[in-house]
This record gives sequence, structure tokens and C-alpha cells, in this order.
Amino acid sequence: MIMGERLARLAEAGVSIWLDDLSRERIASGGLARLVGERSVVGVTTNPTIFASAVSSGDSYGPQLNELKGEAVDDAITAITTDDVRAACDVLAPVNKDTDGVDGRVSIEVEPALAMDTEGTVAQARQLRERVGRPNVMIKIPATVPGLPAIRQTIAAGISVNVTLIFSLERYRAVIEAYLAGLEDAAEAGHDLSRIHSVASFFVSRVDAEVDKRLDAIGTDEARALKGRAAVANARLAHELFRSVADDPDLGPRWKALVEKGARPQRPLWASTGVKNPDYPDTLYVSELVTAGTVNTMPEKTMDAFDDHGEVVGDRVVAQAEEARETMAALESVGVDFADVVQVLEDEGLQKFADSWEELVGTVQEAISAS
Repeated sequence: MIMGERLARLAEAGVSIWLDDLSRERIASGGLARLVGERSVVGVTTNPTIFASAVSSGDSYGPQLNELKGEAVDDAITAITTDDVRAACDVLAPVNKDTDGVDGRVSIEVEPALAMDTEGTVAQARQLRERVGRPNVMIKIPATVPGLPAIRQTIAAGISVNVTLIFSLERYRAVIEAYLAGLEDAAEAGHDLSRIHSVASFFVSRVDAEVDKRLDAIGTDEARALKGRAAVANARLAHELFRSVADDPDLGPRWKALVEKGARPQRPLWASTGVKNPDYPDTLYVSELVTAGTVNTMPEKTMDAFDDHGEVVGDRVVAQAEEARETMAALESVGVDFADVVQVLEDEGLQKFADSWEELVGTVQEAISAS
């Protein structure tokens, strides 16, 4: 099969393929443009670990690092990361135009230390949007409890948001509410709602990693038979919640009124789609979550695997909702406390964000000293 053909089929099924990686070298070499042109990539997501890896490998950052000597490290990081995101936005600008703003998006994350700081998050979201200075940038804000009003206020300011670190259906419903409220505020402030875009990043593989560990600890045959099923089931139920908004007695009328003003859906995005258990198919969290109108953000390794042997066999989400409910009920029946699972995953996710930022700080400090 021709390179990129399987990814093209995935795109034809309505899945927007976003690359979970970025580096200055990838941009300057034309590698990102080739992924867009040859492998159906229509977006990019970033995080501090991705930037730390980029800065520590290769010489692309040398001249800028030399110019940044004497700058505070946080200011240096802002300069480096927003420059890269701006350049990636320019590469993806034609996609953004061709899709009427839906794709061609590049996401940049607020500092992890702000995850519990509503006002600090909103202020930095504004700063990052201003520094990047491109209409196709998205600001990543974690869906913590203090993050919810930050999401609302950022949307209200007319800024597109990638809501990240979502694990539970309960929190996802709160994210939907924050998005609708933000759009209502934006309309009141006179913003053009058609220019505000958002995705809700539902994390996948980490759910199986945590649940499988608990199923092994339970140790029964019935428990072990459920391994590798929780993450996909949870994501499928999240998509059912997304589909139900129009019919919800509270949210439905509000959404209809917003659509009449030009509002766009907040698309579900499947994040953390690299398989962590080598016993599972390496395309599991792509092939089993194919459904139109969603985003799958993949590390390049997962993208390569799908390009090599991934299969698209129609919609794998909508008709599987009842099966997903049965899976979640079965997990509960064998003793898995899923509410505790998602709380542990959120706590761990916030710690990973913080560790990732510290890694980036250390990498940039070392690189500036060595330049």
C-alpha cells in the first residue's frame, strides 16, 4: 500500500489527524509540511516534554539561545515555544483556510503551575495568543476544577481552547457547560462565534494502564478478561455524551441558540493514543475510536504504525455505546472503583505536567549556558 494511504482512509472517515510533536528542525526541514501534504496531518499538539526534547536534540535553537543569555528562563521558554508554534501555524495556515478554521490548528499549553489558578490561566492564555499572533493557535487548558472557569473566561474572550486532561464523564459534562457558557459570554461581548473553536481532549491509554493494574490486583479470571477494554469504553461513552448535547433538556436549547449565532461544536479529541501495553495492538486507540467529527492526536510512532497496518472498518464508536456501558458495569462488578481511577489519573496527570515543565526549564537553562 502507498505511504499515507491508510491515513488518508482514516481522514476520509472523518477523523482529523493531529501530530503530537513539534520541533524547529521539523519545521525548517519541511518535515511538517510533508506530513501535511503526504500523510493527512491537519494539526499539531505540543507540551513541555516535546519542547524539551526538541531543544536538547539538534542545533536549530543555537542562535536564539545565544540571544536569550541573561533572560529569565520562563521568558526564554515563552520566546522559544511561541516562535515554534507561530511557525507551525504558518505551515498549517492553508489547511486552516481550506477547512474554514476547523483544522490547521496548533496547540500550546499554559504553564502547569497555573492548573489550580483560574485568573493566572486566563492571563497566560491571553498572553500566549498574543505572542503567537496567529488565528489558528489553540491554548491548552487542563480541565481541573479551577480550570473550568478559566476555560469559560478564555472562550468568552474569543480565544480558541484545547481543553486537556479529561478522564471522567462527569468532568467532561462540566467542560461542555463551560464551553457553552463561554460562548454565551462571547456573544454578549460581541465576538464572532464562528471564529471560536475548541476541542475536548479525552485521555485514553492512561485509563487502561491504571485499570489493568487494578484488574491484575483483583486477580480473578473475570477481572483479567476485562483488561484493555476500559479506555475505549470510557471514550465511547464520552462521545455519546457529546452527541446527546442537542437533546439535553438544559444544554440543548442553549446550544441551539448558539448555533443560530454561528457557534461551532467542541469536537472530542482522543489524546494519549500511544499504546502503553506492548501486548495490545499498536493501533488500538486509533482504529477502535474511528468516528466522524473527532480528532486523534498521535505521536509519530503511532502514526507510522497506523500508516503501515492500521485498518478503518467503519464507525467504531456510535453503535458501541451499549457495549461500552456493559463494560463499565462489568468493571464495577469486579471491584474497580472508576471514580477513584479518574481521580488518580488527574492527580498523576498534573504531576506529569509539572515534571514536564521542570524538565523543560532544566533543558533550556542548560542549553543557554552551553550556547
